[in-house]
Amino acid sequence: MIKIPATLGRYLSRLYVSNLLMLLVLLAGIIYLFDTVELLRRAGKRADVPLSVVLEMGALKIPEAAQVTLPFAILFSAMFTFWQLGRRSELAILRNAGLSVWQFLSPLLAVAVLAGFLHMMAINPVGSVFLAKYDQLERDRLTREKSLVSLFRGGLWLRQPGPEGDGEVILHAGRIQLPEWRLHNVMALFFSEGGNLIRRIDAPDARLEKGEWIFEKPVINAFPGQEESPDTYTLPTEMTTLKIEESFSSPESMSFWHLPGHIGTLESAGFDATRLHIHFQNLLSQPLLFAAMILLAACVSLRPPRAGGAALFAGLGLMVAFVVFFMSSYLQAMGAAHQIPSVLAAWSPALICLLSGIGVILHLEDG
Repeated sequence: MIKIPATLGRYLSRLYVSNLLMLLVLLAGIIYLFDTVELLRRAGKRADVPLSVVLEMGALKIPEAAQVTLPFAILFSAMFTFWQLGRRSELAILRNAGLSVWQFLSPLLAVAVLAGFLHMMAINPVGSVFLAKYDQLERDRLTREKSLVSLFRGGLWLRQPGPEGDGEVILHAGRIQLPEWRLHNVMALFFSEGGNLIRRIDAPDARLEKGEWIFEKPVINAFPGQEESPDTYTLPTEMTTLKIEESFSSPESMSFWHLPGHIGTLESAGFDATRLHIHFQNLLSQPLLFAAMILLAACVSLRPPRAGGAALFAGLGLMVAFVVFFMSSYLQAMGAAHQIPSVLAAWSPALICLLSGIGVILHLEDG
């Protein structure tokens, strides 16, 4: 087998990378435009939201959207690269030089695998930071939502509006009993609008019922120097168990590097971390998925022009690629519902694409 020259490998890699970056910039621009228009519509209901904030929020959404579109960009840029090579008769020259399809695919596969690792280790962490900033601006400027939940190994922290709608309450629970949603070793700190501590409640137990937290046998310290010990104390809340669980288990808001620790924290607290497991495994599968996209692009782009039905075959290949992506969402939903293992739900799309691409290329090249 003839080894692919280093100069040829660099040429193919540069050509593909330039096409990939061009397509990513184009997609990012389109996404930014549509996101900004939607944010302008929402901000139109708020007189105190300036245009600069809307533009900033649109920019903060770009990395998250790029992660969703990156597999498509890998696929379509590879197809465009193969089309360019075929249009300039460079593919025919490569084949006449004795190079197999696997040899001139290797530079593109290397770029795709590298892009997969870059997505996993750098783009995803950056996107999670930008998304957290976007969520904060959305809460502060658009939704005006004052409730916030954080879960650490030291327990659950929750912030919500005060009982009369003014000020705020910070609640901490050292331990959570699920599925009953009973909090143990509970502390609640009440702050005025000016940020002054006005009351503290300590209780051995509290439970979340519809529209209220109920503290059992609380000790209430109102400053300065007033103490009460009623049987129960009721604190109105807009929180529900579903809102709390969703607030700290959103996969998109977690960095790849922080996911394992956060999964362990959720599981130690008794929460279901299946969605995060699937998201983490899906990130691990990205290099394999991106390599599979190159093979699928080769399947639909490398047929000789004289072969009948090339356009139909290319359309069929694109349709199969989209079906695989839709199937990915379906499999991940099944994994989140505990119908199939999370590893299978995350890795199946990449494996299906890879095996399909290898099988079709072997059939086309070797008959």
